Amino acid sequence: MLERSSSDYVVRRLFSTFAHGAPGLGLLLLRLAVGIALTSHAVMALRSGPPIGPTVLNALAGVVGILLLVGLWTPVAGTLMVILAFLSVVMHPADPWNCVFLGTLGAVLALVGPGAWSVDAYLFGWKRL
Repeated sequence: MLERSSSDYVVRRLFSTFAHGAPGLGLLLLRLAVGIALTSHAVMALRSGPPIGPTVLNALAGVVGILLLVGLWTPVAGTLMVILAFLSVVMHPADPWNCVFLGTLGAVLALVGPGAWSVDAYLFGWKRL
């Protein structure tokens, strides 16, 4: 018999079904767009060599972007993305709209879920025996 960890039940409880068809494709495209934007922004920021504080935030943003790209721990990654966007707005208030936009998309992904084409759906979706 397969043993399930508590994280299996938490993710399954958050998303009773992982969207298939056109909604699943829309979620995949959203995850890809947000993940690519966040990862590329983090890589460019890390290459410029800022002080250590923003470097840690940029490295964390890169990890969150990769998690969203593959659809792993999407509720956690989306929530972290909202927190990172808020911190970025506080640290760099000159042009907050890009951070507000990415933070909003992170909240959407945390609330709606990753869709059927994700690692979350593969690991935590309902299995047929």
